[in-house]
Amino acid sequence: MAGSRRLALPRRAQVEADADGQPQTVQGRAVDAIRETWLLEDRWWTDEPLRRRYWEVVGTGGVNRVVFHDLIEGGWWLQR
Repeated sequence: MAGSRRLALPRRAQVEADADGQPQTVQGRAVDAIRETWLLEDRWWTDEPLRRRYWEVVGTGGVNRVVFHDLIEGGWWLQR
């Protein structure tokens, strides 16, 4: 389909986490609260499995964000 694009593609994120892996800052802004966290394990039967720890955080000013840490390749990503 010409002109179509995927929605909600993750973008690289700058995250500082504590020793337990919990985000303390996202994109340079303090995390005021963790609303939810979950683990996604998918495609384990393929050559390209997914294993990610997601965090829904509330940052300074009440901004809600979802970030994830790629547990296979490393790195943090901003989902929205």
